[in-house]
Amino acid sequence: MDLGLKNRRALVLASSRGLGLGVAEALAAEGARVMLTGRDKTALAEAAAAINARGAGQADWLTVDLSAPDFATRLAAEVQERFGGVDILVNNTGGPKPGPARDIAAADLLAQAQAMVASVIELTGLLLPGMCAQGWGRVLTIASSGVEQPIPNLSLSNTLRGALVGWNKTLATEVAGEGVTCNMLLPGRIHTARVDQLDGAAAERQGKPVEEVRAASRATIPAGRYGTVEEFGAVGAFLCSDPASYVTGSMMRCDGGMIRSV
Repeated sequence: MDLGLKNRRALVLASSRGLGLGVAEALAAEGARVMLTGRDKTALAEAAAAINARGAGQADWLTVDLSAPDFATRLAAEVQERFGGVDILVNNTGGPKPGPARDIAAADLLAQAQAMVASVIELTGLLLPGMCAQGWGRVLTIASSGVEQPIPNLSLSNTLRGALVGWNKTLATEVAGEGVTCNMLLPGRIHTARVDQLDGAAAERQGKPVEEVRAASRATIPAGRYGTVEEFGAVGAFLCSDPASYVTGSMMRCDGGMIRSV
């Protein structure tokens, strides 16, 4: 299938590693030009070099901090200067620390809301006019399975990523007639460093070996295993493609059947 992504300009947040990098690599494999972003210069440079060495799409990178007050305006200006605009925006953020809902502190909530919600919404608002003007655009927001089935001990993530669900659905209805789609991609247990961190925290909390925790986690997944970053990235690339032009306002799961709701 031709995804129609050759020479499309894609900005991918938090893409030095993990899920963000997986989507960026999938887009580049289809011929897109991708802008990687994150805080780790070394990881970004290595990731961009690896993509460029494969010879399909091209990659560049910028260091950014989603929690900075000027994050959105600065990044929008820099990507405009380097790419001349954006066709695809992949919103991705790191996850907050684990913890129960009863222990959420207001300061932590506000700080994480800036990085995980406000920055995403502001950046999208700055880049949308260009997409609408050309009559083609893709906004893909990576969230979590916790927005459909809250994950125990991830109360901050469940709370803040849930806020993006209402925003995405509302935005999708506003721009669908201008050729722009807005979708969300929900990972289940995709094997990343973040999942290793969560498994480790669960093992410590439960006083069990980490492999025992992983085995119990795999047992809750009908597919019987964790997903790969490559599998996740492929779904992301499709949602950003030409053939997916009639898919908008949707939440797509990539979870091996883990989420039990219909």
